[in-house]
Amino acid sequence: MGIVEKLGTKMPMDLTLLDESGKSFAIRDFIDRPTVLNFVYYRCPGICSPLLQGVTEVLDRMDAVAGVDFKVLTISIDHDETAEMARKKKMNYLKTMKHQIDPTAWKWTVSDEKTIEKLTDAFGFGFKRAEDGNFIHSATIMAVSPSGKIARYLYGTEFLPFDLKMALTEAAAEKTGPTVAKLLRYCFSYDPEGRKYVFNILNVIGVLMLLWVVAMFVFFAFYGKRPAENRFETEPEK
Repeated sequence: MGIVEKLGTKMPMDLTLLDESGKSFAIRDFIDRPTVLNFVYYRCPGICSPLLQGVTEVLDRMDAVAGVDFKVLTISIDHDETAEMARKKKMNYLKTMKHQIDPTAWKWTVSDEKTIEKLTDAFGFGFKRAEDGNFIHSATIMAVSPSGKIARYLYGTEFLPFDLKMALTEAAAEKTGPTVAKLLRYCFSYDPEGRKYVFNILNVIGVLMLLWVVAMFVFFAFYGKRPAENRFETEPEK
């Protein structure tokens, strides 16, 4: 019941979901910027609560703004759950946040069995209903690009603001990003084994060495010749 990563593939954007207010919407109409997506179910007695708490905590600590820089989409994997259940869960978690976000930037949704199957298959998200009616599944969040391309998987129930920001930066790479974002992507790379971003010291050392060589070249080209030229100067004839 794990994850089979499908990085670079696109999720089915034409599917429709039912949000916490009971309104149906097409996924493509909601995902118009980098989006944090997660699969849970609202009656979950186990890992879903720590996962959702981890998402609310990292949103509280990020300098990026939900609704402006990115969006969040929570999808129930239980087709028996209702929009009312999604609404109650959403209200409970939003109340725990120190910095309130635009509630329309985070949709909590339910759907039918076929739609759920298509979405979980698209992300390689495996789950199974146990004998007691609960679901066996893993804890992960995904970063999705504005076109629906899967950019990154982040595992566990606790997330660092930097890791999530980098994942969203990668998701936004379909569009021209700011220079600082490109620099961050160059200095940090994703470690698939450690499931986190690490400082890419080789890239940084390479840049520093290149800058040193250029600086030395400029120094000798413009200043290195001056003493030699002075030795050949002669006093003007009187």
